[in-house]
Amino acid sequence: MLDIKFLRENPDIVKENIKKKFKDSKLPLVDEAIELDAEKRAANNEANDLRANRNKVSKQIGMLMAQGKRDEAMDMKKLVSEQADRLKELEEQENELTAKLNQVMMKIPNIIDDSVPIGKDDSENVEVQQYGEQTKVDFEIPYHTDIMAHFCGIDKEAAGRVAGEGFYYLMGDIARLHSAVLSYARDFMIDKGFTYCIPPFMIRSNVVTGVMSFEEMDAMMYKIEGEDLYLIGTSEHSMIGKFIDTITPETSLPLTLTSYSPCFRKEKGAHGIEERGIYRIHQFEKQEMIVICKPEESMEWFNKMWSYSVELFRSLDIPVRTLECCSGDLADLKVKSYDVEAWSPKQQKYFEVCSCSNLGDAQSRRLGIRIKGEDGQKYLPHTLNNTVVAPPRMLIAFLENNLDFDGKNYTIRIPEALRPYMGGKTEIKSNN
Repeated sequence: MLDIKFLRENPDIVKENIKKKFKDSKLPLVDEAIELDAEKRAANNEANDLRANRNKVSKQIGMLMAQGKRDEAMDMKKLVSEQADRLKELEEQENELTAKLNQVMMKIPNIIDDSVPIGKDDSENVEVQQYGEQTKVDFEIPYHTDIMAHFCGIDKEAAGRVAGEGFYYLMGDIARLHSAVLSYARDFMIDKGFTYCIPPFMIRSNVVTGVMSFEEMDAMMYKIEGEDLYLIGTSEHSMIGKFIDTITPETSLPLTLTSYSPCFRKEKGAHGIEERGIYRIHQFEKQEMIVICKPEESMEWFNKMWSYSVELFRSLDIPVRTLECCSGDLADLKVKSYDVEAWSPKQQKYFEVCSCSNLGDAQSRRLGIRIKGEDGQKYLPHTLNNTVVAPPRMLIAFLENNLDFDGKNYTIRIPEALRPYMGGKTEIKSNN
């Protein structure tokens, strides 16, 4: 959410930013916000004048009563009573206008960084760099659920009976591999100096609207019926929410946290090969990282965070590339975003496994997260988030890039970094 003062003083910049994001339908929101802000300030000014006048008149009434001028004092009391009614009306008007203004401001996109490429949608995202040679094999790689089936590692049919589409059972060594990847990712981030955390898996509506746009909320979140609670779609939500309405001393920055959680998502409109199997599901587990830092340090942290994902995937022998999201592919709160994509030798293309985002001070403003500087002044920090790993997507990339076939049996190679989490195993052999 933008600073209303910035919008008031720079409406053309805000409108140009909306055009860069190809969201022209939101252009009227700028003028609507300016109008509401003007009405709110006018009501506030009148209310302040009435409060000041009330204090002044109250003193005069006391003086008149002391002088025995009762009739004059009663006339002034009547005036105070009339002004009190008007003041109450103005205060109600202020509250109503504040609520309306906040609703409008939350729909206006954040100002994107100057370095973001301009494009309408994800088809115009820009490749930044590739890391590692694309895996090549001399056999046909099965679809990822078929790979798992060779190791008796998945049961979607039973999950369908229990929970419906979009769920699965992981079994045996595949389930163990899934947990090993998460444990390795946890320790990887701890070694980077991040504090490990397991957060709440449900959050209240004021946290939801503080961390994401209304469009994202509708597309992603599951609401708990009868309660002001939502299942998290990512632990970023509850991790940033941890600091709602807090004032943190600047000496504590940066705040660097890595969190484990299950994640729950509606995943509306899933189609095609990437949506079959376990590419897009309603429940999965993830290791996340978040940073809260000084505004001037946020781009430095942004580059560190996506590079950590690249380093982790390469340590597991998975080729990846970084892709910069263009303006039209950025969610409303994001200032800049990189996707880390893993190579799929099955599909002969890259697919998203991590998303690193700098959200500027948008979440801080919505949630009331403030920093107290050494000079005593308070300011809004910048917030950033990035996926460390999110099985099962990461697991798909791992299986495809570490699979061998001798003509009869399949083998999954276990990279050295993961072996301590797999009981020292160097490989897993299929059952057929």
